[in-house]
Amino acid sequence: MRESTNMYTDPFSDILEFASPRSIVSGVLAAGGEWAVRFPPPQKIKFFAIAKGECWLDAEDGSGPFRVREGDVFLTTQRAIVLSSDPALEAVDGTALYADKPDKSVVLGNGTGFFLLGGQIVLDPMAADLLGDVLPPLIFVPALSPHAPASKWLLNRLVEERAAARPGHALAMEQLCQLLFMEMLRAHFLSAEPPAAGILRAVSDKRLAPALRRIHADPSRSWGLEELAAAAGMSRTTFVNAFREAAGTTPIAYVSRWRMHHAARDLRDRDVSVAELAYAHGYASESGFSNAFKRIVGLSPTAYRNRTRERSGRDEAVPPPAPGRSR
Repeated sequence: MRESTNMYTDPFSDILEFASPRSIVSGVLAAGGEWAVRFPPPQKIKFFAIAKGECWLDAEDGSGPFRVREGDVFLTTQRAIVLSSDPALEAVDGTALYADKPDKSVVLGNGTGFFLLGGQIVLDPMAADLLGDVLPPLIFVPALSPHAPASKWLLNRLVEERAAARPGHALAMEQLCQLLFMEMLRAHFLSAEPPAAGILRAVSDKRLAPALRRIHADPSRSWGLEELAAAAGMSRTTFVNAFREAAGTTPIAYVSRWRMHHAARDLRDRDVSVAELAYAHGYASESGFSNAFKRIVGLSPTAYRNRTRERSGRDEAVPPPAPGRSR
């Protein structure tokens, strides 16, 4: 394999490409005076961006409310949150508040002191576990963070696009939201507290980057520990320990699971035989590939293909486990 290929492979971009995140501005909130809104635990990843003013954010995790201000952005994955002018106020239900608003725009009080953009991140259901299942309940990027300038610029552009409503503004806002989502993930990677062990921590670990670039550039190759450890400039034992600490699994298990993500996508999207897939993904026999696929995914390749195609269009595809997950 050519070294030049390794140099330009970006594992994080690979993961985003597989998860196919689509970002949508799904609501706005303008408020003034006394107000409080509770947003229930989201079924999808939700993001919030404060374009004007400030309020209290209570993530309902027992840590207590904290102040959030203009330029702050945050996303939630599993946790209900309350936004308010005063945490002592009783919150109204956000779902009911937006239910009869076709434009998903709500004004509370005089609506002049606070403005919030909210949205959701929709993931490809086949690969949703690559991001959705491994993100923390809350990622918060304050406006004063050293990682915030790009997020603040994107937020300003979102507000401008929405206000001007020029031709193409819907697509422009979707693209800006997608970039904002990526910037929040980057800030999470670069925070003082590292992400929990898993695929996101692995792809953000500079020590493992040379080995991961090789894996992602050629997942069908039969990688050996010695070769991957040498690429990372470590001994075999040090490499395995560092990889397990970051990814939560062994390097070889990561290779197998990442290979199966490719195979699963091919089974869903391409009309190709299992024998052809076995060869394409580095297996000498169809039976060897089928056994490995069933061990990791829980279904045979044929059963997986049938189930995902039956459920296509209903957001119920059965994904293989993420590369950083142990079984």
